[in-house]
Parts: sequence; C-alpha cells; structure tokens
Amino acid sequence: QVQLVESGGGLVQAGGSLRLSCAASGRTFGRYATAWFRRRPGKQREFVAGISKSGGNTVYADSVKGRFSISRDDANNTVWLQMNRLKPEDMGVYYCAVAGDLVYTADWRYEYWGQGTQVTVSS
Repeated sequence: QVQLVESGGGLVQAGGSLRLSCAASGRTFGRYATAWFRRRPGKQREFVAGISKSGGNTVYADSVKGRFSISRDDANNTVWLQMNRLKPEDMGVYYCAVAGDLVYTADWRYEYWGQGTQVTVSS
C-alpha cells in the first residue's frame, strides 16, 4: 500500500513557475515508476510526465516538453514536478501516481493515486 500526497499547487500568472511535490508513505517510491497526470476543465485525465523506477528514464507529454521537469528523491520519498513558463491551458488538477518499473502514459496502468493539487494559471 502506498499513500500519495500532492502539494505545491496554487495560482500563478501565465509565464510563471510552480513546483509540485508528491510525498509517499507506506511502501517507498524507490519501488515504483512515478508519473504526474492532470485533469483540465472539461477534459479527461491526461499524462504529463513520468520517471522510471531507477530515475534514468523520463517521459513527457509533447505539450509540456521543454517547460516541465520531473525528478525524484527516493531518500525523502518525494517526486517533484517543476513547471516553468506556465500557460493558461496548463490549468487543472494535478495528480501523482505510481506503477511498476516503467513509465506508462495510460492512467489505467497506475495502481496508487494521490488526491490531487489544483493549478490555476491566469492570463
């Protein structure tokens, strides 16, 4: 069992930055690949970024490449999502989730989910 808690969301102007964190308890992050998904208003939940169990592989949605960066600190059971040059279309609820060894872009692959953190981007 893994419990995930996201934080770091908030209101930011377009062009600004936020850093989301996902803290795990229970089984440690080091056993899992971890990903961030988001649900934008009126849209289905979508993959944003993921990092493999080893940390050696990262995957990004095309819409965030070059602006977002995912990283992990297994010693502190935390995964980060650094979001730069935010756009109004990045607004939504961001969730972290864990799977097995590899990063998947399909949400059904992920077993454990956090409750989400709201990101609001004003234009």
